[in-house]
Amino acid sequence: MKRIGMLTSGGDCQALNATMRGVVKGLCNLYDDVEIYGFLEGYKGLIRNNYKLLKAEDFSGILTRGGTILGSSRQPFKLMNQPTEDGIDKVKSMKETYKKLKLDCLVVLGGNGSQKTANLLSEEGLNVIGLPKTIDNDLWGTDMTFGFQSAVDIATQAIDCIHTTAASHNRVFVVEIMGHKVGHITLHAGIAGGADIILLPEIPYDIKSVCKALDKRSREGKGFSIIAVAEGAISKEDAALPKKKRKEKLANRPYPSVAYEIAEQIKDACGSEVRIAIPGHTQRGGGPDAYDRVLSSRFGAYAAKLIHDERYGRLVVLKDNDVTDIALSESAGKLKYVSPEDSIVQNARMLGISFGDD
Repeated sequence: MKRIGMLTSGGDCQALNATMRGVVKGLCNLYDDVEIYGFLEGYKGLIRNNYKLLKAEDFSGILTRGGTILGSSRQPFKLMNQPTEDGIDKVKSMKETYKKLKLDCLVVLGGNGSQKTANLLSEEGLNVIGLPKTIDNDLWGTDMTFGFQSAVDIATQAIDCIHTTAASHNRVFVVEIMGHKVGHITLHAGIAGGADIILLPEIPYDIKSVCKALDKRSREGKGFSIIAVAEGAISKEDAALPKKKRKEKLANRPYPSVAYEIAEQIKDACGSEVRIAIPGHTQRGGGPDAYDRVLSSRFGAYAAKLIHDERYGRLVVLKDNDVTDIALSESAGKLKYVSPEDSIVQNARMLGISFGDD
């Protein structure tokens, strides 16, 4: 009998179910008897001993289903060593739940913060395997996370749809894409959707440069422009502020989001008619695309093999299109940013895309 715990933590994405299915199918091919304990609402379920005992058939038919059959919640890593409101020691409680159920391994599907907690539990002596989930593709150590490509597809569709109305009315459209700290989704969707300007958290923009790019298109007879903006896009002026002052300024920003601020700046500086489109949480919704279904299935099968080989404390990753693994400790606490020197950024510049920094 093999007893496996499983949880999905942090923001949801399209391929969580597909990945869990891959793990379970892999385990069922390796063992005659497997018990799967699915913890409800992420680490919250592990902390409060709230779980479902699942069978292999519970994972049948969920390859194309978005969201997560286990539910999820955000449990910030920086608060993991602080008790809950009703006084529960979170780490102690998670260890007790693991031991009470006599688990052989805990499989954690999550992003950066979730994997930091996974590494913490591994250091506390639990057998843990991590699977890299996040639409932002910002988990250090893997070329790709599951959920990213599906989110890019949806963001690209949003930009595609905006093109026709922007062209019809000769307007500037600001399309705000998810990504507070990193701009991978915006970068990929912006290129795929034919955006004219892409603004990212990693490349602070100058509104004068944005207007320069808009004016260039206008002089070339192009009456409309599409600006793909990451949620965390930041101006050069704000980026130069000390961190504390920058946070204070953002907290007191008189706009619902960065898209509205940039739209207002463009109106004032360029006199252009600007509209805003925000696809928002649709980028997390729906079923996984074909790429994510394949990637998730590969990740899940590899995780099952790690469990069979009793190689714990590992994070499953994609490197040069090969599924492999690294130590959880290697990735914990690190983010994978877009670098202005990345070849994809340089390729985009060669296509004439402005990043608002020149």
